[in-house]
Amino acid sequence: MPSGSTSPPPPLSAEEARVALDGARVLVGVTGGIAAYKAASLVSRLAQAGARVTVVMTEGATRFVTPLTFQALSGQPVYTSVWEHIESKDPQHVSLATSARVAVVAPCTMDCLARLATGRADDAVTLILSAIDRSRCPVLLAPSMNAVMWSQPSTQRNVATLRGDGFEMVGPADGWQACRAVGAGRMAEPEEIFGAVARAATRTRA
Repeated sequence: MPSGSTSPPPPLSAEEARVALDGARVLVGVTGGIAAYKAASLVSRLAQAGARVTVVMTEGATRFVTPLTFQALSGQPVYTSVWEHIESKDPQHVSLATSARVAVVAPCTMDCLARLATGRADDAVTLILSAIDRSRCPVLLAPSMNAVMWSQPSTQRNVATLRGDGFEMVGPADGWQACRAVGAGRMAEPEEIFGAVARAATRTRA
């Protein structure tokens, strides 16, 4: 079993996932890790299932995958800065937080875990997540980092804090990592994250 994770529940069928996600507003946060390229597959799957996907990126994430990629896959504007006011009536992007049914951060780096655990809100991803009521909108985090970073006491403390605060973890898994090592910390595969988002959407469906 992957370190730091539990066995996932049985997957929803394709029809169950489509029903859960059809028309659902899903917020996808992408942070600056090499696994950001996998988020493109996740966004595509969600959009094909009928979800209304909005992607929010940190500045670091844009170094790995361009915002244009996610705009093309989601069919929606991509948010990359706390200063970029795509919606002039909502400069703090609060409407994104209040309208989302499910939010997921994939990949969620060690730095993002630390920011969320300490209440930071100084990039586009953490700013919008800070305005989400997690009793109404589940927030899923898909950690992604190398094995040493994942095993750091600070990371494990932050994960424990975030679980206690109501965040839900998807993964991480064991496997080959970009640092040419094998171990815990690899981001869960897009299919697993997609299933977790769909299951979360079933809990919040009106």
